[in-house]
Amino acid sequence: MLPLFATTVAADPGSSAMSAIAGVFGFINHINWAAPTWDLFIVLFFISTVFLYGMSLGRDRIIIILVSIYMALAIISNAPLLGVFGDAEVEVGNFFAFKVTTFIGLFVLLFFLLSRSALMKTFGKLHSGSWFQVLMFSVFHVGLLVSITLSFLPAEAVGHLAPLTRQVFATEMAKFLWIVAPVAGMVMLKSDEKA
Repeated sequence: MLPLFATTVAADPGSSAMSAIAGVFGFINHINWAAPTWDLFIVLFFISTVFLYGMSLGRDRIIIILVSIYMALAIISNAPLLGVFGDAEVEVGNFFAFKVTTFIGLFVLLFFLLSRSALMKTFGKLHSGSWFQVLMFSVFHVGLLVSITLSFLPAEAVGHLAPLTRQVFATEMAKFLWIVAPVAGMVMLKSDEKA
């Protein structure tokens, strides 16, 4: 047991970084760009939205968006008419599209209402936040949206996703973590501002 530990400690730390970079390039080289999968679209959506959309909004607007997402999720999860529609004999794709469209429409409506409400006034002058805060809340925002959207899929459709995508966004633990992470980030942000 000791020689294995000594070998691990003596290994070049740069070699693990190089192997990680080589793994990423290997992953990119094995992507079939002629026939992309939904997993690839999910990953590209996640990365592009975090960097382009999230960085342009600033921290306080992203927090308003997160509050809107939570409110829309609470309403969609408890809407009695959606449950009745889901029990009817409707094609799976139509119900998924209806639920996602309703969620996104409600989310956008709530965002516009909240951005003109007293909640926005509690933030006072909008702060863009540090780049780390904006990046962190962008990741939480987009991850939460992807996780919620995938949670509307039926179990058989989720089974067709790649294992990594399922593990990061579609398992019960992943859904829970994506819901809790923004709240934890807001709590940490508040404690950092007091210090």
